[in-house]
This record gives sequence, C-alpha cells and structure tokens, in this order.
Amino acid sequence: MNLQEYNKCVDTYADGVYRFILKQIEDKDAAKDIVQDTFEKMWRKVATIENEKAKSYLFTAAYHTMIDYTRKQKKQTDFSEVNFNQHSHNKQYSDLKEVLNQALDQLPEIQKSVILLRDYEGYDYAEIGKITDLSESQVKVYIFRARTFLKNYIGKMEALV
Repeated sequence: MNLQEYNKCVDTYADGVYRFILKQIEDKDAAKDIVQDTFEKMWRKVATIENEKAKSYLFTAAYHTMIDYTRKQKKQTDFSEVNFNQHSHNKQYSDLKEVLNQALDQLPEIQKSVILLRDYEGYDYAEIGKITDLSESQVKVYIFRARTFLKNYIGKMEALV
C-alpha cells in the first residue's frame, strides 16, 4: 500500500470504523482515540498491507484495539448467565431506533460485535470470523443468539408502532 492508497483508505473507511466502535463503547472521545490508534497501527504496517485487504485489516485492528481498551477500563462483565426475561419489556413505544439501541446494549460484547459487523457494516460470516478470531460456525451461533435476544427484547412490531 502506498501513501495515496493509505490516504484514500482513511477517507473511505474512517467513518465506518468510528461508527462501529462508537456503537460498542458509546464514548465519543474513546471511540476517536481507538480509531486514531487503529490508523496509527495501519500506518506502521502500511508497507505490508495489501490495498484490497485494507478494510478488513482496519476493522480487525479496531476491534482488537477496542477489546484492549475495554479491558483496561475494566468494563467487562460476565454475561454467561443472562436472564432474558429480566431484560425484556412489554411497554408500547414508537421510537424503534432507541429501543434497538437499548437492546443492543444488553447484549454480551461478542454478540454485539458480530451483530454490528453483520447487520450494520455488511460483512459476511467468514470476514467476521477473521475480524473477531472466531470460526464461521461460532459467528453464526452468536448472531443467532443475538437476534433471538433482540427479538425477545423488542417483542412484536405491532407493540412498538
């Protein structure tokens, strides 16, 4: 990758990486720092990265940088036993985006990551597996579990509208 390709990569993917990280940690300043660190890591390895794989490298590096950040902030919680009934609601509400964001916040970190990569960023299962260091079948399982949780959390569409 040369300088022009790197600059084009920054212009093209910076907003997408920022949105992905911001959805995960919900701290604008930290998200900006993580994105900046990600591009710095990319710059250090610019000679070894192929231009065609730049997007995948960016999201992978951003994901791992975000994981490091959350570990440093000690914000990780044990989600091995989530009581779905405790986190669901049955109120009528019309702001679907807000309800969806609240539901996403209830997901375990890995499920939230894979669902955002799949449904918000449009990655396929194999690419998500590479980014998150999971097998393709693990990615499918996490996405299935996340969608099931979201479905149960949000409830029927008629209740929201």
